[in-house]
Amino acid sequence: MSLDHILNDLAGHVQHLIDEGETTVEMNPNLLRALRQPSGGVPQPQRAAAPTTTRASPQAPPPSPRTAPLITPATAGAAPYAQFGSTPQLDAIAARIAACQNCTLCQKRTQVVPGQGNPHPELVFVGEGPGEDEDLQGLAFVGRAGQLLTRMILAMGLAREEVWIGNVVKCRPPGNRAPAPEEMDACLPYLREQLTQLKPKVIVALGATAVKGLLNVPTGITKLRGQWLQFEGIDLMPTFHPSYLLRGGGEGKARYWEVWEDLCAVLQKLGRPVPERKPGKS
Repeated sequence: MSLDHILNDLAGHVQHLIDEGETTVEMNPNLLRALRQPSGGVPQPQRAAAPTTTRASPQAPPPSPRTAPLITPATAGAAPYAQFGSTPQLDAIAARIAACQNCTLCQKRTQVVPGQGNPHPELVFVGEGPGEDEDLQGLAFVGRAGQLLTRMILAMGLAREEVWIGNVVKCRPPGNRAPAPEEMDACLPYLREQLTQLKPKVIVALGATAVKGLLNVPTGITKLRGQWLQFEGIDLMPTFHPSYLLRGGGEGKARYWEVWEDLCAVLQKLGRPVPERKPGKS
């Protein structure tokens, strides 16, 4: 794929985020630096400068929240998640995750996905494991399921920068299969350490695998969702995974309303206002 095609795809994705009301975009700075490099080291042709004109153009209005600059990558040479802020303790955990070989998932990963977001959040979302997009970018929930999760967070009256998002396992299982019990057991200590540092008030466990990994319970997500549980003293709300909603699982659109009820309960637990509007499947 040519650089022009990549940039066109990127521009289309940014426009989609603008339409969704996003004002920032998570981006791995290594990917950004790669995009800045000429393809194969071959100098790129310079475009001709646009002809000048003496006609006075009207002054551009100040940017609105929907047209403000979106991409805020970390500065060159900085840590991949510096745009969110971090702590030395979280950085140290992420470094150990990057070097981890405690299970076979390390053998085929492109990048580890330690998780990212606000280092002092009230709310944490935990999924099961990275998918293909996350494996390539080193960021949690950036594919189609991540876009739906972003819309959920926005519907709650929050921004992704206000929460922390991660997974039970930090490497992509082959073929996006569910993590095996031994893989979750090997990775859970990292998540436990992260939660100890993050100190959230509420965890939202996304899907049956996340609930099983965190709580080691056999009960299915359909029976558990909407019920308050606890993970090591932290209130935990189980709900459906965004990818399950995208697949039209169960009763399809009705599941969206159930997830929204769960998220409203989370807002009430946090003492935050519950928006009147409810998200659709769009």
